[in-house]
Amino acid sequence: MTHDTYTDAFIRDVLGRVRSIALVGASDDPVRASYFVLKYLMDKGYRMIPVNPKLAGGTILGQRVYASLADLPEAPDMVDIFRNAKAAGGIVDEAIAAGARVVWMQLGVRNDEAAARAEAAGLTAVMNRCPKIEYQRLFGEIGRIGINSNVLFGARRPTKTFKKLI
Repeated sequence: MTHDTYTDAFIRDVLGRVRSIALVGASDDPVRASYFVLKYLMDKGYRMIPVNPKLAGGTILGQRVYASLADLPEAPDMVDIFRNAKAAGGIVDEAIAAGARVVWMQLGVRNDEAAARAEAAGLTAVMNRCPKIEYQRLFGEIGRIGINSNVLFGARRPTKTFKKLI
């Protein structure tokens, strides 16, 4: 498979068949992309499993954080990689060993050798894409800062006015 482009049907199929997602590189900082991707996907009904060795044993959004994929009590359907391309290679190998069915490398992350290893092991590989953005794009959602309020504003909200003091 070429990983330069993906059809909408392919991405829709991947997002439709996974239920649990291990997010490697999860952050407990609400301004980090990995945090609001985790929150958004959790709000969409995916079972999210944060993975970060520095935060292991704690929780993010009420979900227990694991140190590595090897520490998970069960295989996730998908591993979402929020690490650089070099680190993605080892994480893909861990995903294969953990029994994942999909490896997804986030925006800016591409490792063709790791994707080839995943596909040779029977996994689906996606690179340089964000599942949150793809979900929003394919299912017609509009969100800001990772959270969809389901409210659109066409004009600015009225602001309070103050009388000028003389």
